[in-house]
Amino acid sequence: MIRAAVLPAVGAPLEVTGIELPEPGPGRVRIRLAAAGVCHSDLSLSDGTMRVPVPAVLGHEGAGTVVAVGEGVTHVAPGDGVVLNWAPSCGACHPCALGEVWLCVNALNGAADVHARAADGRELHPGLNVAAFAEETVVAANCVLPAPEGVPLTDAALLGCAVLTGWGAVHHSARVRAGETVAVFGVGGVGLATLQAARIAGAATIVAVDVSPEKEALARAAGATEYVVASETTAREIRKLTGGHGVDVAVECVGRAVTIRTAWESTRRGGRTTVVGIGGKDQQVSFNALEIFHWGRTLAGCVYGNSNPAVDLPVIAGHIRDGSFDLGALVTERITLEGIPGAFDAMLAGKGGRALVVF
Repeated sequence: MIRAAVLPAVGAPLEVTGIELPEPGPGRVRIRLAAAGVCHSDLSLSDGTMRVPVPAVLGHEGAGTVVAVGEGVTHVAPGDGVVLNWAPSCGACHPCALGEVWLCVNALNGAADVHARAADGRELHPGLNVAAFAEETVVAANCVLPAPEGVPLTDAALLGCAVLTGWGAVHHSARVRAGETVAVFGVGGVGLATLQAARIAGAATIVAVDVSPEKEALARAAGATEYVVASETTAREIRKLTGGHGVDVAVECVGRAVTIRTAWESTRRGGRTTVVGIGGKDQQVSFNALEIFHWGRTLAGCVYGNSNPAVDLPVIAGHIRDGSFDLGALVTERITLEGIPGAFDAMLAGKGGRALVVF
């Protein structure tokens, strides 16, 4: 019996309770978690913005040590450090055949599986395949990537979502070039990773935008050269900071209609806006036909940073080892499983960066 944070029903409070995991069968891996990041997507699962089968063990950003492997698993062995990949690609669907593994149509098939049983016998599902809000988990082998050498496992947990998403938003979706100007909307875990990625890409001016004045120090430490407290005049302020033109690239990490629209308005004519934040279906963004023509701007969605984890993790690890990417700068709180609801509340209040559950 191990301890885990279970979502009993959509909208219900999380329960930290004992669960029973099966032994890893063929093609499965059992992992003892070192740490798990609390991502806004976990909050979206708990409140129903994103739908998954419940009851479920949440948590999708984690790293740990392999305890046991099932038949046929050869790329990791007991004792190995690993990073969890919550969206594994199948390699066979149409997007995968095009090389767009981040759009794999089968990536979340495992979320419908029975993952474990609660002490009262309830069948539990893995919220986003990997059920990282637990002392241990059992996952499909393709949900496991070898942890980069030289990166502590507690820090490596952040690679599984926040860092890959922020890095990919800059380097794959927006394709930021050296000397360009960038605005990042939302200074949470993903936003902080995006700021660091923009700095590494060589952006000349990096504007961080958030509702909280208290996040300025965090943002500047991550690479922001300017800080704007979000208001009705945000787009105008960003244009003033960029010679009246607007930024070349805006990255939206919030998932709200008003923020997406503001990010788009903050870019120059011909600018690029990448939307990373996950919003609800009720968040409607409007544009008129004339402004789309006149401004010539691009608005693009971005899933998991448009990243291929197997390819991108070694690149990011190199930047971590040479000191240009600071994983620790993303973490503003280290908590236990019992602290997850408080981390959700902090997100809703616009406070802090990434909360990290350390086991």
